[in-house]
Amino acid sequence: MSLRNAAPTTLDAVGDSPMIDLPSVVGDDDASVHVKWEGGNPTGSLKDRMALAMVEAARERGDLEPGEPVVEFTGGSTGSSLAFVCAALDHPFSVVTADCVADEKIASMRALGARVEVVETPNGAPYDGLFDDLRAEADRIAEETGAYFTNQFENADQLDGYRELGAEILAQRPDVDEFVMTVGTGGCAMGTARALRAADADVRVSVVEPAESPVLTDGTTGEHSVQGTAIVGSPPLVDPDLYDRVYTIPNAEGIERAREIATEEGLLVGTSTGMNVAAAARAAADHGPDGTVVTVACDTGLKYLSEGLYDGLEGSTFCLV
Repeated sequence: MSLRNAAPTTLDAVGDSPMIDLPSVVGDDDASVHVKWEGGNPTGSLKDRMALAMVEAARERGDLEPGEPVVEFTGGSTGSSLAFVCAALDHPFSVVTADCVADEKIASMRALGARVEVVETPNGAPYDGLFDDLRAEADRIAEETGAYFTNQFENADQLDGYRELGAEILAQRPDVDEFVMTVGTGGCAMGTARALRAADADVRVSVVEPAESPVLTDGTTGEHSVQGTAIVGSPPLVDPDLYDRVYTIPNAEGIERAREIATEEGLLVGTSTGMNVAAAARAAADHGPDGTVVTVACDTGLKYLSEGLYDGLEGSTFCLV
């Protein structure tokens, strides 16, 4: 049961996203490709779903009482989403991030009222051990302040936030043959897969990883520029029984797809969406003209303009989620 008020609030703007057809990404003999447009969520990201689910679940269990603080470590999208939810529910929020994160993401978290602690990195670039250092700082804040640590990489509460995404997909495209999703924490892919399985839908579930960071096929990480994906080897929330196939997509292919979607469809999306659509286009070729492939446009590309997504991102590397 939701702890929100009966009257509509900003939290009620989360989810129920539109389904958009992308005809430019497929050939005449391919299946159609459709994306759930998550850029319309309050912070412009599907992470609003997971943030709301994690905080509400903690409140319902009594792990997080009204007015108590929350802490997380992040590279932007999750931090902004949690800052939004915590602001709406009156929870002070502290976030640990790094100076290699885009300025507009840090500014967004601060604008939403978060207390932001920025960890310095060598030359403003990610390094081996950054993930552990950020987590250690979040642990310290939780211990010293009593803040509830949402722990996005291991928190299964987020799966409930994405089950509704699966239900929306089935309502909007009941003929879906394959669902395709990149893996960061694994929450979206697994939560949606659970909803599809629970509905006994005959849908292939496929997950996506960058070729440069094969966390699913090899359990290892590497440098890439697809923010929000392939961050930890063998992501804890990922259940191999819930997916049927892995698409391993080169980083550059995902970036090129993001640019094509902008110029051909007029939709600004991020790099993870580019990876999703690149994999979905491959799936579409397998299914033929009567098939239907659904994937997710994870967030708005407006958050990536300063990072050169549309004019030379290939040389950069990601800095967490």
